[in-house]
Amino acid sequence: MKKHTIKDILSDYKRFLHHNITVQGWVRAFRSNRFIALNDGSTILNLQIVVDFEQFDEELIKNIKTASSLKIEGEVIESQGAGQSIEILAKKITVLGDNFSEELEKTVLQPKKHSLEVLREQAHLRFRTNLFGAVFRLRSAISFAIHQFFNQNQFFYINTPIITGADAEGAGEMFSVTNFDLNNLPKDENGEIDYTQDFFGRKTNLTVSGQLEGETAAMGLGRIYTFGPTFRAENSNTTRHLAEFWMIEPEVAFNNLEDNIDLAEDFLKFVINYVLDNCKDDLEFLDKRFAEEQKQKPERERAKEGLIEKLQNVVSKRFKRVSYTEAIEILLASKENKKGKFQFPIEAWGADLQSEHERYLVEKHFECPVVLFDYPKEIKAFYMKLNEDGKTVGAMDVLFPGIGEIIGGSEREARYDVLIQKMKEMNVDEKELWWYLDTRKFGSVPHAGFGLGLERLVLFITGMTNIRDVIPFPRTPKNAEF
Repeated sequence: MKKHTIKDILSDYKRFLHHNITVQGWVRAFRSNRFIALNDGSTILNLQIVVDFEQFDEELIKNIKTASSLKIEGEVIESQGAGQSIEILAKKITVLGDNFSEELEKTVLQPKKHSLEVLREQAHLRFRTNLFGAVFRLRSAISFAIHQFFNQNQFFYINTPIITGADAEGAGEMFSVTNFDLNNLPKDENGEIDYTQDFFGRKTNLTVSGQLEGETAAMGLGRIYTFGPTFRAENSNTTRHLAEFWMIEPEVAFNNLEDNIDLAEDFLKFVINYVLDNCKDDLEFLDKRFAEEQKQKPERERAKEGLIEKLQNVVSKRFKRVSYTEAIEILLASKENKKGKFQFPIEAWGADLQSEHERYLVEKHFECPVVLFDYPKEIKAFYMKLNEDGKTVGAMDVLFPGIGEIIGGSEREARYDVLIQKMKEMNVDEKELWWYLDTRKFGSVPHAGFGLGLERLVLFITGMTNIRDVIPFPRTPKNAEF
C-alpha cells in the first residue's frame, strides 16, 4: 500500500476519501483513548485518527502516548467533528517507537509551552514542536526560492572555498584551520609559528565570505552566486550574531551600483512572494504567535502590523533609495538624536551607522524598506568602487523593519590602479591577493554584487527575534553542542 505524507492527504483530501491508506508519524495528542492527533513533519497540521479501542488490544492502546511513533493503516472518511474535513478510521496500528514516559518529562516533547531557551538546549528534539517545525519548513522554502530566483535569471551556482587564506572583510575575526599538534608548534628563526610546515603550507582560515572568489568566477561566467556556510570568530552573544551562518552572494559582470540595487530588491521580493504563496499554514501559525507576543509588550513598542501584513507590505512597496549623506542629515535632525535617545549619537558626516539608526530610518522616518548608498570610503571595504568625489564609495545596504541591514553590497572597484592604491591605504596585502588583482588585468569590466545572511532573512520572515532560533544547530561563543 502506497504511503502518503499528511500534507499530501490534507491538501487533496477528496482524492483519498473512502480509500484505504497508510500514514506514519508521531502522536501529538491522544484524547479519550479514541482520537489520535498524528503529525509527520510535512505540515503544521495534524491528521486525526479515530480509534475504536474495542477492536484493538488493550496493551497496544496503553503504549500509545504523546511522542510515540506510529504506522497506521485505515480508511479516509469525512470527519464528524469540527476542525478537520477528514479523518482516518484506523484498521491496523503498529507502534514503531515507544515513548518512555519518564524520559518525556525531561524533554521539550511534553504537551505544554516551553521557553525558547529551554528548546535551544534540546535542539535534537525541537524540530518536533509546532514552532520550530514551522520555522525550519520556512527556512527550507526560502532556500529553495533563492535557488529558483537565480536559476530563472541565468545565474550559475558556484561553490567557493570554505578553507581560505584570504580575509575578504579585513576584520581579522577568523577561525584558524591547522593540522599542527597544538602542544608542539613548529617555530621559525624569529620564534613565530612556521606555517610552511602546516598542511596547506601557509596560514589558512574558515571563510567569512565567498565574494572575492565569486568575483573571479563572474569574470568568466558573467552571472554567478554562492550559497554556503561562512564563519566569524566574533565574541558576541547578541540576538543577531552567530559564529557559523549561511551567506548568499551574487556577483554580476557589467552591473553598476543601480543594477545591483535593482537586483537586491527584485531578489528579496521574489523570495518573500514565494513564501506567501507556498507556506500559508506555517505563516498563519507564526502570524498568530507574533500577534500574541505583541500583546505582551507595552503599547508604544508594539508592531503596527501583523507578520503576514508586514511581508505583504514589503513586496508591494518600492524600496526607498536614500544616499548616506541624506540619511545622516535626517538622523542629525531627528528628535531621537537631539534628545540623546540614541545609544550611539550621530555627531557628523562619516559616522558608521548602527542598527538603531538603520531601524529609525526604516520604521519611523520612511516606514518602508530603505536602500542606503554612497557611503564614506573610510568605513567600507577596500574592494568597493571609489566615486568621483573621492570621498565616497559605491556601496549599498538594504534595511528592513525590525532587522536593520539585511543585505550589504557594492559596485566593485574594477580599475587596477585605483584598487592597488586603496589596498595600500587600507593595509591589505597585495601579495596575498595577487590572483584577485589579476582579474583587473585581463579584460576587467564594471561589476557588482552583494551578500545576504540567510538567517537574517529567515528571522524577518518568521517573526522570530533571536537568530539562534532560525538555524538548526546554532554555533555561538562557548556553545558547540549537538
